[in-house]
Amino acid sequence: MRAFLTIVVALFGFVLVRLLVNFLPLGAHRGMIAVVVALAAAIAVGLYAWKVLVVIEGLFTHVVVGAFATGAIGFAAGFFGPLIFKPGANQGPLLGIFITGPLGFVVGGIGGFFVWLWKKRRGPTGGRPA
Repeated sequence: MRAFLTIVVALFGFVLVRLLVNFLPLGAHRGMIAVVVALAAAIAVGLYAWKVLVVIEGLFTHVVVGAFATGAIGFAAGFFGPLIFKPGANQGPLLGIFITGPLGFVVGGIGGFFVWLWKKRRGPTGGRPA
């Protein structure tokens, strides 16, 4: 779960920085500069997330982390997907706001609960002999 969350955080860091750098007046090479800066930010954010997410324990933490991670993925897919695949649809982003984001949040919370149950059943040694 730690690797999954690190990848999700790094990807969102990349997308966010890429979008923000596009607003800067950087001239003709704006796209290339944005990608390089966004990649460096994604690596830094990913390394930080990897260090922070060393221990994820407890029911509440599993449910909240699962809900927010999956909800963010659902929101991004529903919000940006219609913008990419059907740019003329003026109500496309509403899919992410009202359907895929909240649905991903609920499904992620339920998934986090089941991951916690699975870890709890495996025991403190992770299913390996002590």
